[in-house]
Amino acid sequence: MEAGQMDHVLVSQQYEFSAAHRLHVPSLSDEQNRQTFGKCNNPSGHGHNYRLEVTVRSPLDTSGRIASVEQIDELVDRVITERFDHKHLNRDTEEFADINPSVEHIAKVIYDLLIEPVAAIGLSMACVRVWETGKTVCTYRG
Repeated sequence: MEAGQMDHVLVSQQYEFSAAHRLHVPSLSDEQNRQTFGKCNNPSGHGHNYRLEVTVRSPLDTSGRIASVEQIDELVDRVITERFDHKHLNRDTEEFADINPSVEHIAKVIYDLLIEPVAAIGLSMACVRVWETGKTVCTYRG
């Protein structure tokens, strides 16, 4: 390694939360929403057991660790899980009051919510991955 160059490592932790949502865009007609989102446009909403992967970046130091896993776990629990777990995203959260809570938007919102708290423990966000189903996943890198 050249002088002044620093190795960086990425560390990922996975979490789960359950939430309901309705995919609906107010600027579209009810028929357009039904055609676009199908059963996911049900007025009562529907639920998912989401899996969340948070990946953080840090320079590698001589200790071989970037931060305690417990710090990252506590941060995600406080900032994300407590906010979204067992909530109807459209109705119960300010983050999705005006944003369609698609898996793509969920990933971006979570990433944005974590930037400052992660920086406060000396790390930086690399990416967030959100699984809505076993086969549908979105990665957001900021």
